[in-house]
Amino acid sequence: MKKELYRLIVKGGVLSPGELKSIAEAAESSGLKTISFGSRQDILFSKEVEKEKLSKFNDLEWIAPNETGTDNIVCSYVAADIFPNTSWLTGDRYLYILEQFRHHPVLKINISDPKQRLVPLFTGHLNFIASTHEDYWYLYVRLPYWEKTIMYPALIYSWDIADVSIAIENLLQEEPETIEMVFELINDAIDTNNRTVDTPLDVPFHPFPYYEGMNKIGLDKYWLGLYWRNNEYDLDFLKAMCDLCAECKIGKVCITPWKSFIIKGIQAEFKLKWEKFLGKRGINVRHSMLELNWHLPVDNKDALKLKRYLVANFDQNDISTYGLTFGITDYTRQAYYFTSIVIEKNKQPEVAGDFTIRDTYNLLYAKDFDPNTIEYITHVQDVDKVELPGLLMELSKMYFNSLGEETKKEEKETKKKKEIEVDVYQCTECMTIYDPSYGDQTQNIAPNTPFESLPEDYHCSLCEASKEHLKHMTLVKEVK
Repeated sequence: MKKELYRLIVKGGVLSPGELKSIAEAAESSGLKTISFGSRQDILFSKEVEKEKLSKFNDLEWIAPNETGTDNIVCSYVAADIFPNTSWLTGDRYLYILEQFRHHPVLKINISDPKQRLVPLFTGHLNFIASTHEDYWYLYVRLPYWEKTIMYPALIYSWDIADVSIAIENLLQEEPETIEMVFELINDAIDTNNRTVDTPLDVPFHPFPYYEGMNKIGLDKYWLGLYWRNNEYDLDFLKAMCDLCAECKIGKVCITPWKSFIIKGIQAEFKLKWEKFLGKRGINVRHSMLELNWHLPVDNKDALKLKRYLVANFDQNDISTYGLTFGITDYTRQAYYFTSIVIEKNKQPEVAGDFTIRDTYNLLYAKDFDPNTIEYITHVQDVDKVELPGLLMELSKMYFNSLGEETKKEEKETKKKKEIEVDVYQCTECMTIYDPSYGDQTQNIAPNTPFESLPEDYHCSLCEASKEHLKHMTLVKEVK
């Protein structure tokens, strides 16, 4: 049974130990013993706390149950420096971008690195995904009434992300139906430093990472991941942990979308102190991957019970789920999944009388078992709970059998490719390239528009240098 929960919006899931300690103290003074974390890196409470004690933190916003109008920004800052990352995207860069948000968004916003796997890329209404160009981001849009996620026809500059987000929120009342309409309305509303999309987004496949325990970064630092299976974090423990963070000069605590949190930058000299701190309190930091790779609705006892039943079956049968992720959810037409496999509970039909109707489930899996494909395939429908373990083991075997097949496919495709020379035009001021095959949607230039056909007032999409500053050059491209 799902409880109504109060939420505290924590921008990007990033907060200082001092903020977390104040939150814990406010919750404690309201009679709570624990708090929980949400899938959008927010903090959840089973009852209202004294908001006055949190008023000094301007970035934190209190949301009552069923209250609409604000959602949290999901951000992969938590993965920076500890998991694979885009070279230019440092932890500091995330923090600077988050600081640009002076408002509380009404749309779900994701700001993420495509090379990490801990934070989902496409579960927001606005999904900013780092490109290979420094400080430029792809934007994938799925407005609340849209059925599909669609790429915005320009790359967004880091320092425009907040302004673009506000501008899109402001045009919701116009109910734009196409990405082209969104693009035109945004260009009319604000000035941005866009860049043309010259290559498609590449999201490499990485198995889901192990995110718990004490792990080394570089030569002399560690990061610590903490996970409690019931998602009820003891307030006394959190307060003592925040004090230890202050003692060890740790500036940030990061909430993950998996109901856990990570502390980065523990100096080697303090490692033993942290291990003793955890050991004295009996904190387990070595759950198996069978435990860690699940995404459940918060404080839903039925979902937690089902997870335990399924994990026990996996354990008894020595089934490996390394690299896979599982989600339990109720059926909804507006689902935003971000796990490899989804266990979807069907809504029970309304019947007269005192009949007991069994729960039934659907099983779905992401294409190639990769949630970032945003494509889910139905495996079975309307099955009983007792059938789920066997079917999930079947899907797990499918996953391991398919591992490496994508690499082989890519190798075959690479062999089929040949190199051709293409004529492009490069700006001598900033090195931005105009490729006629892509056009330039930032200036309404359609694909396959020759350079000679560009209007006289055409300018570089990045630095706005005039057309005369674009010089011909030849690039070698691979094609099939």
